[in-house]
Amino acid sequence: MTSADAGVRHLGVRGLLAAPGFRRLLATRLAAQWGDGLFQAGLAGAVLFNPEREAEPGAVAAGFAVLLLPYSLLGPFAGALLDRWDRRRVLVVAALLRALSVLLTASAVGAGLGGVPLCAAALLVTGVSRFTGSGLSASLPHVVPRAHLVEANAVATTAGSVTAVVGAATAVLLRGALGAGDGGSAWTTACAAAGSLLAAALAAGFARDALGPDRGAGAVPGATRALTSVAHGLLDGGRAVLRTPAVRSALAALVAHRMAFGMSLVVTLLLMRNSFTDQGPFRAGLAGLGQVAACGGAGVLLAGLVTDRLVGALGRARVVPGALGLAALTQLGLGLPMRLPAVLAAAFLLTFAGQVVKLCADAAVQAEIGDEVRGRVFALYDTLFNVTQVVAVSVAAALVAHDGRSPGLVLAAALVHPIGALGHLLLARPGGGGSAGRR
Repeated sequence: MTSADAGVRHLGVRGLLAAPGFRRLLATRLAAQWGDGLFQAGLAGAVLFNPEREAEPGAVAAGFAVLLLPYSLLGPFAGALLDRWDRRRVLVVAALLRALSVLLTASAVGAGLGGVPLCAAALLVTGVSRFTGSGLSASLPHVVPRAHLVEANAVATTAGSVTAVVGAATAVLLRGALGAGDGGSAWTTACAAAGSLLAAALAAGFARDALGPDRGAGAVPGATRALTSVAHGLLDGGRAVLRTPAVRSALAALVAHRMAFGMSLVVTLLLMRNSFTDQGPFRAGLAGLGQVAACGGAGVLLAGLVTDRLVGALGRARVVPGALGLAALTQLGLGLPMRLPAVLAAAFLLTFAGQVVKLCADAAVQAEIGDEVRGRVFALYDTLFNVTQVVAVSVAAALVAHDGRSPGLVLAAALVHPIGALGHLLLARPGGGGSAGRR
């Protein structure tokens, strides 16, 4: 933050909403994310918690690949194209295409299709969503003064996350009203198209070129050149990571946690679907996954409150291995019994530990990587983060028992954490073990 930034008066939510451009862009985001939450929860219910379908572990792996890979693999390239095309048009066309893709996916669900046809339809939805999300983020500086971007981002992302949860809750309510079979699941999933259509109508209200990109800085590179530039940028980011001990050690720890987390997630999903039953206030099935998500959210919140103090007292070099140690003990002590209340407690602690590691990795990149390459490192970071989880889910799906009761898989996930801690310590040594411990 510059001295000029420090003197800027915060606008607050009311002040931000007073700007018509921000108000319309936020409404576009909320409509899109409500549809995203509804679609993802509706599809999860259709595939994993549908009495007319037998949810195989492979379906779990395919579902995560569909949800995560487009965001990690297409994200950097979507950004390059958004620097060439009129973003207003991208938002409108992407929202309309997404609505059509949602209806196509719903039709596949209603017809009882699975496997490749259903995954291909869902992959199209999430791939198009990447353009919508990137376009909304890239457009924000055109509707908010630059001095207030941090504040506007905080409002937009928080409101968007809450709205996505509301969309998921809407899917649960619709399943209750329309039925949990293929027909009800199809209608529930189809309702997500309403969010996309509303987002398209709102985005169409902007004037042409009102959201950028700016054309005054010179010739705009062609799409092919832009995509090639992104590919080279990811390689540059990789080189920057390898030559920075604090960053490469932090990313090694993060990869280890995501791998173990992905394996545990498959076990949890199958336990909720095929083994657990309701116990007092604790729920199995789709409602149980909602409780798992709530416990994970509480873990993220706690990590946000205490990580800075922990790093200030101990340094990142101690906090990261400590968090991985906590995760390993959690999986051994709470994961192995495979009891519903213990799984919820494990979700809280595992997510807490993972968020501590992630915040430390973020801080390492921000502190140790130069501004000229930092964006490329974060793009690589995002790709690595999601691809690791997809690989872990796929491996677990090939090994897990149908009812989720696979103690060997839980033990393997627990073992990954100390391996990650050892890798973190070894990679931090050359040329700057001390830098890894600084804030």
